Amino acid sequence: MKKTDQLVWIIYDISENRPRARVAKHCKDAGLYRVQKSVFLGTIERNRLDELSMTIEDQIDEETDKVYIFPMCEQDFHKVILQGQAFDKKLVTDEIRALIT
Repeated sequence: MKKTDQLVWIIYDISENRPRARVAKHCKDAGLYRVQKSVFLGTIERNRLDELSMTIEDQIDEETDKVYIFPMCEQDFHKVILQGQAFDKKLVTDEIRALIT
């Protein structure tokens, strides 16, 4: 991970299909990996994270939708406790598995 990169979780609850699909596409386009249907994880340049945040804000209904963006340092990420089926095995790539272990 480069110094300018940020490990980030993006978690959302978006009621309408079209904005939800757009947010997912923007997350994928930014290089993040889907780990559950409404959860993305990955590394992103800090400037790109700001752009992504603004793009997502433009897509959602601020009255009904919820989006959480959690930047996290690697040290804290390794303290994350995963229980049960923490990730959708159909969605999680080897790159994400490498981050977790």
